[in-house]
Amino acid sequence: MINGNLKASYAADERVLNNSYKQLFVYGMMAVLACFATFANDYMILIACKMGILLIAVVGVNILTGYTGLISLGHAAFVAIGAYGVTILDNVLMGVVPEGLMFFVIVPLAVAITAIIGIFVGLPSLRVKGLYLAVATLAANFIVIFLIEQDLFAPWTGGMVGVNTPSPNLLGWVLDTNREMFILIAIIAFASLLAAQNLIRTRVGRAFIAIRDRDYSAEILGISLLRYKLTSFALSAAFCGLAGAMFAYFYARILPEQFELDLSLELVAALIVGGMGRTMGPVFGVILIVMMPEVIKVVFAYFTGGDASAARYTAPLQEIAFGLLLVFFLLKEPLGINQITDRILRAANRWPFARG
Repeated sequence: MINGNLKASYAADERVLNNSYKQLFVYGMMAVLACFATFANDYMILIACKMGILLIAVVGVNILTGYTGLISLGHAAFVAIGAYGVTILDNVLMGVVPEGLMFFVIVPLAVAITAIIGIFVGLPSLRVKGLYLAVATLAANFIVIFLIEQDLFAPWTGGMVGVNTPSPNLLGWVLDTNREMFILIAIIAFASLLAAQNLIRTRVGRAFIAIRDRDYSAEILGISLLRYKLTSFALSAAFCGLAGAMFAYFYARILPEQFELDLSLELVAALIVGGMGRTMGPVFGVILIVMMPEVIKVVFAYFTGGDASAARYTAPLQEIAFGLLLVFFLLKEPLGINQITDRILRAANRWPFARG
């Protein structure tokens, strides 16, 4: 029975897409996205944009939780910092930076600010871990939302009523439609996945994995827990800040309530369902988490005949469905949908010798 793939050179061993099935999947998805951007209707484009924004954030959570083993329930705060950072910087630098270059200036600045704040939020990870670290990051989420809502910062954040967001201007091309935004979000989401995949193949990524597996042993081997834990928090926060920037550009107005605990739980749920510590885990998790409420709406409308008064039950059903999904995957498949897909691909790659 075939139990592996022969690697005849170092180049073959280093390849990410090391078999025809992976290549077909990636290139096929690129072709599907290109066709989707051309032919999909406005509602489907709207859902796809939400998926793309959530995917960028979940990639960040995966770096911290999936690869480094540090639990966080406060990543919605980093998304908020990225979103409000882009909006505030756009207002401050208006007239100073040319409009066509504004996007290329304020997005990196907002991501850098989010990464720096992520370092400070990650300081408790040097002393605590597990549930205690999750509570510490959760407190950071509440603090950020509390500051955004204060009247003292209302001239910049808009306080409780929120603030209007700018439209991205790429060298004179203003992206003012959802279809144009989808192209930008899809490119950035794909680049984020590629960056995360290559990060884990570097010395830094291997240090993250060593800390996840056994932090004390990693320290004995010479891996600085201080350096790499804070680096993980910074990189994770940076990805979430980038997602927040896309969030601000996609929605015409942002509100503090959009970045509360529900968003943090949604990010963690997508990672658990998709598969922690795997490149494609965030992709599968986001697709399922975003599409599930839409499926519930369609099924519920079918059985109720489109009764508007029954729509109030869809929100509780969505929460119940989220809970059932988490329980199912934690008990039956802790490695998520990605593991199921890997088994299918391995069986296909070894056919006709695969058994079971």
